[in-house]
Amino acid sequence: MWDIFGGLFALTSGCRRANGFGPPPWTKKESSLVILASIYYVSLPEGREFPMDILLSVLLGELTTRSINFLIRKCSKPSVLEVEDRLHRLLFRAQVIVEEGMGRHITNQAMLLQLNMMRDDMHRGHFALDTFRCQYKEVVSQTLSLSKVNSVKGLCSSNRNTEILEQLRKALENLSSVINDAEEMVMFLMSCPRLYRQPYSMHLQLSNCMFGRQMETEYVINFLLYTQPHDSEELEILPIVGPGRVGKSTLVAHVCKNERVRDHFSEIIFLHGHDFTYDDLTTLREGCAVKHQSHMSNLNKDGRLLLIVELVGDLNDDTWNRMYFASKQCMPRSSKIIVTSQSEKIMKFGTTQSLSLKNLSHEAFWYFFKTLTFGSMNPEMHPNFVRLAMEIARMQSGCLIGANITANLLRDNFDIRFWRKVLAFLRGHMQKHISQFGEHPYDLISENRPAHLGIMAAPSDDLMVYCQYERSSQEEVPSININDVMYGNVKPHGKFEALAWKSQIPPYYSYTSTCEIQKLKGTTAKRKRSMKCEVTLC
Repeated sequence: MWDIFGGLFALTSGCRRANGFGPPPWTKKESSLVILASIYYVSLPEGREFPMDILLSVLLGELTTRSINFLIRKCSKPSVLEVEDRLHRLLFRAQVIVEEGMGRHITNQAMLLQLNMMRDDMHRGHFALDTFRCQYKEVVSQTLSLSKVNSVKGLCSSNRNTEILEQLRKALENLSSVINDAEEMVMFLMSCPRLYRQPYSMHLQLSNCMFGRQMETEYVINFLLYTQPHDSEELEILPIVGPGRVGKSTLVAHVCKNERVRDHFSEIIFLHGHDFTYDDLTTLREGCAVKHQSHMSNLNKDGRLLLIVELVGDLNDDTWNRMYFASKQCMPRSSKIIVTSQSEKIMKFGTTQSLSLKNLSHEAFWYFFKTLTFGSMNPEMHPNFVRLAMEIARMQSGCLIGANITANLLRDNFDIRFWRKVLAFLRGHMQKHISQFGEHPYDLISENRPAHLGIMAAPSDDLMVYCQYERSSQEEVPSININDVMYGNVKPHGKFEALAWKSQIPPYYSYTSTCEIQKLKGTTAKRKRSMKCEVTLC
């Protein structure tokens, strides 16, 4: 009897290994059948033969059924719509974890890194899903116009949809892997204290909080709160570098608003300007603006200070050494310095690893733009608007200020005809600007260089933007809004100042542009030639 079981075991094991089935030779159910058969054999009365034909039929039937099911699962791949549904449900799980993590005070760098990875995969998943839905709808409409019968066949044979399906599967696999690895992180996340009450809308959260910089924020806070084991006469310096309008000032403002940072320093002072000629304590303190003063500062004359230096342009070694020497004289021990600049040359001034801020990835930028544009509305209920929004987002070149300006415009004018008109206007103007000047206009504006922006209602006019600068929340802002000039009927004369965007988060800057409306070259000549032709024809 046992020889038969052993032979059957070897036979089925060899068959399963030869077919590359991978799993162990005996599953739990198959093993339980053998055990039950053994128990039944032991409990048989003496002289009664064991019904081997029944056992073999049961075992072989079970093995055959499982082998067929395994082959079906192995050979048949999920359809496009099945992958879409799985990714859609998985994105909900990821969004719950990410939003919960954003509202928690997390000091563990490993948890922040894992949360950051999940957030990036979530952005890629949303981008892949929205891209698929937009192109899927486009291909379906094209195939239906050709043949309703062969639409599914034509859709499945499309090379473009094959690529989209691969992107969906890749996004699904990455997101599934990250979520499966985050079980321990979710458990520890619940023990972290909350930073603020979670808003009811993700749109409000993005409008009132810094987007995608939680890990960088905690890195700066840990640098500020870390105390050296031995008293050092040297000041600790953290350089923060990154391109213009990437969020360096916003990051520093959020860090300085943190209660732990405010309680740690007696004063937080800002130094902003183009040139630094501070050679002593008095001139340095006169050039600084006190942003925060602790209630303990009057009692503690030797309290530590935090100096924020916002550089505009480069800074040579001699100027930096003079400023550092003056800071060292007037700032007590344990004081610290943060230096921000667009130039990577300041990285050599740091006493710790510098922080480099980069622009958002196109997946993260799309998530940011979509959330701001649709607000509290569900984008899935408006697929035609989503398709237009994706195209409009591509025209923004990753500019956060441009994203806020355009998102507010679209949200306030939720009309499909208006959105199509905006898309056609932006697409034509951006392509023309790149072909003429070789650069995107928003890239020039972020570098504070002159750029040309069109006017939707007047194609013969050109909106020239000379420069853009920040104004504090205490300063007055222009009454003219740049959206009213580009997309409305406001047409100022000569040079004027226009409000581009007013930030709702610290440091609450108002971004103002110096503009002028100009006539496009060649427009007058074309108009004269057309009028002359009309007269001749008459």
